[in-house]
Amino acid sequence: MDRFLNGRTVLVTAAGQGIGRASAMAFARAGAKVVATDIDQALLAGLSGQRNISTRPLDVLDDAAVRETAQAVGRVDVLFNCAGVVHSGSILDMADKDLDFAFDLNVKGMVRMIRAFLPAMLEHGEGCIINMASVVSSLKGAPNRCAYATTKAAVIGLTKAVAADFVAQGIRCNAICPGTVESPSLQERMRAQGDYDAARKAFVARQPMGRLGTPDEIAALAVHLAGATYTTGQAYAIDGGWSI
Repeated sequence: MDRFLNGRTVLVTAAGQGIGRASAMAFARAGAKVVATDIDQALLAGLSGQRNISTRPLDVLDDAAVRETAQAVGRVDVLFNCAGVVHSGSILDMADKDLDFAFDLNVKGMVRMIRAFLPAMLEHGEGCIINMASVVSSLKGAPNRCAYATTKAAVIGLTKAVAADFVAQGIRCNAICPGTVESPSLQERMRAQGDYDAARKAFVARQPMGRLGTPDEIAALAVHLAGATYTTGQAYAIDGGWSI
């Protein structure tokens, strides 16, 4: 895998923290030239100057900004769509504005990125797209994750559609479906429940392995998929056995 990535260009969205940051660093260690993007420039500051990593602000909700980034960066070998949001609540709690925002970021953000970067991949005759889905999607239900599960199921559908449309033209498209991962996003959700310790115990208790996943473990799968040249259209669960 390392030899495959050596000298290739990888663009990662939401690279400022969590899985995106761990993945940007993992790709760089594997020899890739990484373009790390995030809407929050302050979060990117820690990646600036690191070997094989350049940073660029990007809001995937802004179609013009996405197209401008694609023009400025040029062809990438690997596109890792990592930006997303988690809403809490059942269908009865879910406001239309929350569902609309979840679709705009979790699904349409990926659509914008793929539309912008896919043509150059097609012209080159090769390219890899990795989409961040979730095990909470069409793979598994979870309480109080209606908007999230709905949009992440759509990401899996998007992934399979892109894979089917362009498999004969050298494009691979796969989805990563994590379970519960130790991340700034999870920390915020646990604090929001009012009793952080109790919330953390509940998250850990539902994991068959008895622990949460780490961003580095998800990043390792992203690196693997970048070099898995006979794999496309798959949704990879990486959830510590939660979906068994």
